[in-house]
Parts: sequence; C-alpha cells; structure tokens
Amino acid sequence: MKTDPDDPLNSDVTELGCLILGMRTAYARKENAMAYARQTTGALRNSSVATLIAYDLQAGRYIAAARANPEGRVRWCGQLSEILNTYITEQSSVLEVGCGEATTLAGVLKRLNNTPRHAFGFDISWSRCAEGLGWLSEHNASARLFVADLFNIPLEDASIDVVYTSHSLEPNGGQEEDAIRELMRVARRAVILFEPIYELADMEAQARMRAHGYVRGLKETAERLGAKVSDYRLLAYTANALNPSGLVLIEKEPSTSTGKPTWRCPLTHMPLNDLGDVFASAQSGLVYPALRGIPMLRSEHGIVASKIIGR
Repeated sequence: MKTDPDDPLNSDVTELGCLILGMRTAYARKENAMAYARQTTGALRNSSVATLIAYDLQAGRYIAAARANPEGRVRWCGQLSEILNTYITEQSSVLEVGCGEATTLAGVLKRLNNTPRHAFGFDISWSRCAEGLGWLSEHNASARLFVADLFNIPLEDASIDVVYTSHSLEPNGGQEEDAIRELMRVARRAVILFEPIYELADMEAQARMRAHGYVRGLKETAERLGAKVSDYRLLAYTANALNPSGLVLIEKEPSTSTGKPTWRCPLTHMPLNDLGDVFASAQSGLVYPALRGIPMLRSEHGIVASKIIGR
C-alpha cells in the first residue's frame, strides 16, 4: 500500500502529538478541527489521521442530530433503502463504508424489504463505532462494526454483495480514484454511493465543498476505472442544501454466488481468521485485537504475535 506524503502518520511522532493536541484545542474553541489540521500541516487535502482525530472528537454528534430530527432521519434512510432494495435479498451481504455512529445503517436495515444475512459497517474511529453499537442495540438492529481504513478494507475481493457509502467519501477530495477502486474491489454486485455531487450543485454549494476539501468527479472517476454507472442524480431529500446529496450507482457483472464474507490482513493481504478476541493471520503471524468487542483492523493495529494462534 502506498503512503501519503501529506499524512501526518508518516511524519515525526512529535509533530503528530502536537497535531492531536492542537486539533483538540481547536475543537474545544468551537473551531473547525479539520481546517486547523490543513493549515497547521500545510496539507492540500484532509489526511486520514486528521479525519480520525476529528471524527473521534465529534463522536456522539450524529446520534444527537438523529434524536433532534427523527423525521429527517426517517426520510434519509427511507430513500436509501428504496434504492438498496433492488440489490439485497435474504442471502445477501451488505457493508456500509464509513458507518459513523450507525444512524444510517440502523435505519436502512430496519427499512429494507429483505433482511440481509450479513450486515457490516466500519469506520476509521473506534469512538464512533462504539457509539454505533449502542444505537444499533437501541433500535433492535444487528450489524458487525469494526475499525478500518476505506482505502485498505480488510475483506477479500468480491466478498460483499452490496457496498454503499453515506457521505463517507465526502472529505476525501483528491483521493476519489483510490477510494472507488477499493470499494469496487470488495463489492460483488454493486457499489452505491450516496455522496455530495459537486457537479450537480449550485455555485454557493460548490464553493463550500471546495473550502472543505470534498470529493468531486465521482461519476467520471468511476467510469475511468471501467465501471458501469447506471444511475446518477441528486436525491429528493437532502439535509443540507449547501451539501446536496446524490446517487452514483455502480453495477458490476451479475453474480449468483453468495457465501460468507471473508477477511484479509490489511498489511499482508493474507487470510485473516476471527478468533473472537483477536483476528489472526497464520501466514504472517500478525494479530489484530478487538477493543471492547470492536475489531481494530487498520494496518497499524497489527501486532506480531504468532504464538497466540492455536492457543
């Protein structure tokens, strides 16, 4: 996996520590923590570590917003489930990439015509996943949540029937091709992007999206990668008129195969087995811990501990 020179994870640890403290201070002052990170590091786009810190600081806000606007949450999840229904059966697997606090995932699962056999969600932030587990339980919905990197998903090729996003590609402007390529790798039947559509937005919204480093050119990027985009439009309901939600529907070749999703090591891409308290790769001797029941499956979470396998 190639490294990003703009990512503070690849910089001096002292600089990283200063960034963490600085972003926390900026957030406490009610400033935009992501903007602080870009200004401090001189990065041209939002780095993964800045996104991680910001999302950790914001954990709980999406649940608070869902409680404050239940009608809006119902409308949002309802229009997503209507689109997803075409591709999901009782035998299907579904994955929400960047699930945050599972407010969308829980709502979608409750409104699908068919309950998929396997439901997953992951986020870069452990704190958001932890909040999400509580929200799923509160709403009698079931899904396996884990921590992972959307550019390096710890699942095998064509392992999930339907992969979808809900404004999770949004802050990754400049990395559209890497993101869509990875989602297409994991998906078996369809990749469904519910994201802000820069090209269909008005000038005021476009200016805001540029200022925040949001994604652009999703349809063109997918087609450049050889994808079939079968639907592309703005959605009827958008919570924020300055961040218009749209649909980019990527259909893959029809497949009748299903099967249980299989894991892979994010560092070596070797098979990864779920042992309960850890995920282990026998070939590499790497294990990935579960923190309070949430698997930590980013490459930097790997621990060289081959003797744990078989114990």
